[in-house]
Amino acid sequence: MTKRVDSRISRGSAELTILALLAKGPLYGFEIAKRIEEDTGGALRFELASLYPMLYELEKRGWLKGQWEANRMGRDRRYYSLTATGRKGLAPLRREWRIFFQALDRLAGVTRA
Repeated sequence: MTKRVDSRISRGSAELTILALLAKGPLYGFEIAKRIEEDTGGALRFELASLYPMLYELEKRGWLKGQWEANRMGRDRRYYSLTATGRKGLAPLRREWRIFFQALDRLAGVTRA
């Protein structure tokens, strides 16, 4: 298992992480948190208490759309999907992070660490 990234570092990546994950398809909150942890080998982990405010903010901006769906096994679930605006915003966000990582690597040599 990969060492977990300090929450002070991962907090800034939440927007990109959520949008990139939802670009693959709709998920509900707990599923988003679980997939982030699984897909990063445990390096990134978001508690639901911090994940939901980010989901609400992205929905308020029009980047995500939340839709309640009935769940025969228990409580209804709110599935989040990327909107056209969210898809459009994801590409420049990815470029911005790429530039950030390249600059950080030039400065601190993180890929060789």
